[in-house]
Amino acid sequence: MNEIAILELIQQTCFMILKISAPVLIISFIVGLVISLLQALTQIQEATISFVPKLAAILVTFSLAFPYMLQNLMEFTQFLFDKIKVS
Repeated sequence: MNEIAILELIQQTCFMILKISAPVLIISFIVGLVISLLQALTQIQEATISFVPKLAAILVTFSLAFPYMLQNLMEFTQFLFDKIKVS
């Protein structure tokens, strides 16, 4: 493999990482933002309040997005094996 092929592979890997982790990160961000807004409105400044809703939202999102994540990961793995086979 030459340098260009390696850089393209690294770029595709980084994009795949973002693609797989995006659903969980976006939901975690939204839930954290809502909880922070509620804490600011009610003036409850307890740091541990945001953990349980965030954890529940992440678990639900992960369970719903798992087939999407797995499918993308399997396609990328097949792509990597094809690249290895060609080289």
